[in-house]
Amino acid sequence: MNDPVIIATIAASSLAALALVAVAALRGWRGWLELKRMEIQHRNDAAAPPTAGSRIEIADLKERIRKLEAIAAGVDL
Repeated sequence: MNDPVIIATIAASSLAALALVAVAALRGWRGWLELKRMEIQHRNDAAAPPTAGSRIEIADLKERIRKLEAIAAGVDL
């Protein structure tokens, strides 16, 4: 077991395995960070105030609902 070639082979294999584990851990860490960035971005997008276009669309939908309720109640518009 004192053969230098065997010792060098074991050392190189251990170093390669350590490097593979480190690369895998780094990729996992970067993926986790990207997931957290997307979650934060999604929260920021959801908390953003409504744009003028969306407010107009909501107003249009409310008007259509009012008309449909009037029709259901039998009121002529």
